[in-house]
Amino acid sequence: MKILVLNCGSSSLKYQVLEMGANENTLLAKGLVERIGSPNACHTHKVDEREDYKVEKAIANHTEGIKSVLDILTDPVYGVLYSLSQIDAVGHRVAHGGEYFFKSVAVDADVIEKIEKCCELAPLHNPANLTGIKAMAELMPDVPQVAVFDTSFHQSMPDYAYMYALDYSYYEKYKIRRFGFHGTSHKYVAEKACRLAGMRLDKTKLITCHLGNGSSITAIDCGRSVDTSMGFTPVEGVTMGTRSGNLDIGVVTFLMEKEGLDAAGINNLVNKQSGLQGLSGFSSDCRDLVDAEKSGYNRAKLALAKLAYDIKKYIGAYAAVLNGVDMIVFTGGIGENSDRVRELVCTGLDYLGVDFDFEKNAGTRGVDVVLSKPSSKVKVMAVTTNEELVIATDTMNIVNALKEKAAQNENDNN
Repeated sequence: MKILVLNCGSSSLKYQVLEMGANENTLLAKGLVERIGSPNACHTHKVDEREDYKVEKAIANHTEGIKSVLDILTDPVYGVLYSLSQIDAVGHRVAHGGEYFFKSVAVDADVIEKIEKCCELAPLHNPANLTGIKAMAELMPDVPQVAVFDTSFHQSMPDYAYMYALDYSYYEKYKIRRFGFHGTSHKYVAEKACRLAGMRLDKTKLITCHLGNGSSITAIDCGRSVDTSMGFTPVEGVTMGTRSGNLDIGVVTFLMEKEGLDAAGINNLVNKQSGLQGLSGFSSDCRDLVDAEKSGYNRAKLALAKLAYDIKKYIGAYAAVLNGVDMIVFTGGIGENSDRVRELVCTGLDYLGVDFDFEKNAGTRGVDVVLSKPSSKVKVMAVTTNEELVIATDTMNIVNALKEKAAQNENDNN
């Protein structure tokens, strides 16, 4: 089954085409359309063992962006399909499913209506995700679509973990609660880490650390998310690239008064001008900060120390929530590639039973690897994530189930 995976951002579009088999999956192509809505949008397309395709052109909206993707997929030089009819299904990453979706679902009118209701909870992402769904329905109306939600994995959190201590009426009126994000990544790496380590997911207590420009930590008990660091929005939690992470609400009201900031202004401050960028004063990229730290730049050192400290606090808190921990997993752009951040986080976790292999950690990037010593009571791993594969797998399973149900109904009618 050939599946097109789409991840539509506010002004971007990531995609992959995967050949999904019973025992083996193959990535056929992947790409990125950036700066959608501008006259110099950029479309990059990659196929193994071929020269990359990259072009700048005007792309007015996501529908045009998707049209550009479909065109290149069937291009005689750069394409991997002879016809769009080869696409069996489309899987969409959707940022927010609210309390409606506990798992991935086939897209229909009711699903679209509920995703629209969640737009106010994720105003930057859900509208773009919906645009992708509607564009595909327009361009390829007969191809089944599946929505995979960032929030659904965390719907297993107990109420005392997801509720805020506000007047309960705000939860009833506006669904103000903690939802969590990066669910597809946390779910995938938990399953993969246990498989690689020869441990049973349904018997294991894990803390997964998805670290990138956006970062979140999740406590997973026997395969179920029981707490996660991001909340009502992706701002809550650890220090991130440009997001503040946890912040005393008094700081918000103080700055609104002193700086004359309105809601949009304070939202911009905590989302786009804070975090590693705000602390360092020059970059939100962890690689830049590591290089600057080596050069003796103290604010880069501060930013990295703050990030590691926040992660370490969540690990300690979630070890308490889980009543112990069997495995700590690092993933995401920073988690997989920054040996410096992993070193800072895992220094001083001896009390948990972590015996970290600092020599093995040094220089290790972008691979699945055990980073703790054999003597360690708690296993530490770096595991590469693949959210697109999760989306494609869910899409394949749902579409196959629908086909089986349709065939069964036809047999029953005959």
